[in-house]
Amino acid sequence: MSVDAATVKRIARLARIRIEDHEVAGYQSELNAMLGFIEQLGEVDVDGVEPMTSVMPMTLRRRDDVVSDGGYAAKIVSNAPLSEYNFFMVPKVVE
Repeated sequence: MSVDAATVKRIARLARIRIEDHEVAGYQSELNAMLGFIEQLGEVDVDGVEPMTSVMPMTLRRRDDVVSDGGYAAKIVSNAPLSEYNFFMVPKVVE
């Protein structure tokens, strides 16, 4: 797969990155190099290899799923400039 100049400009627009016309060729070669490496990875034989989440074998530490004391809603919102029914009230920012 090869990336052309129009695709580089489209990717930049989607990523909200401004790319000058003289920079397109550099980004094009970098993207093509990355895609070439990804194509090489597709050629690797992974039959019989189990999927893993880490290169080091480990188990997650777990904690008991218990209900904590809670019930401090009034204390939590006590310093809020505005609150109602133990919820924070904030000004509307989208109209």
